[in-house]
Amino acid sequence: MQPLHALIINCTLKPAPKKSETQALIDKVVTKYKELGVTTECVRFIDHNIKPGVHSDMGNGDEWPQILEKMKRCNICIIATPIWMGRAASPVQRIFERLDAIFSEKQLSDRQTGQFFPYNKVAGALITGNEDGAHHVASHILWAMQEFGFTIPPNANSYWVGKAGGSENYTDGGGERLEYTNKTNLYLVHNTVYMAQLLRDHPISTNIKKLNEAAKQESD
Repeated sequence: MQPLHALIINCTLKPAPKKSETQALIDKVVTKYKELGVTTECVRFIDHNIKPGVHSDMGNGDEWPQILEKMKRCNICIIATPIWMGRAASPVQRIFERLDAIFSEKQLSDRQTGQFFPYNKVAGALITGNEDGAHHVASHILWAMQEFGFTIPPNANSYWVGKAGGSENYTDGGGERLEYTNKTNLYLVHNTVYMAQLLRDHPISTNIKKLNEAAKQESD
């Protein structure tokens, strides 16, 4: 059986090779995944030409289709983002806008059951910032991901934030040694792996097409 595979999308606003505090947190999580035999791939969203829109391919050099293929192949998808003005960075919203194609493009769903392609995949969130807002950002990400069909296990987010009004970041603010963040990193990794294994061995059997027909029968 192939090992589980995790895709981690870094939504930093800093293009490579600039230092990314979010990537530093990702790197710790990648180490923990590897210890459990999970392969990983990290994508820095800002380094790709991802056009605005709500379709799977906006054409004219749009590179979203390549990332979409990576999502299709993964068992675990982690959205990692810094906090800006109390919210997730703008690439996160663009990911959600592009995933909206799930609801209108038939090729993104299973032909027999109508399940969206993220069914039987697991999602989680990683968050960094030098002020508060992590809970708000996590709730936004995890709610959106379940709407697309991803499964959210318990404790599927980890974050580090500095003091209010401060300028310290994850690496220079002691984040790598903070017990709470290291603990929640482990929760996220172990719970996403457990749930991904469970879904691989016992996939969700819900037939969306049949449910849609049933809903029509009892609706005006």
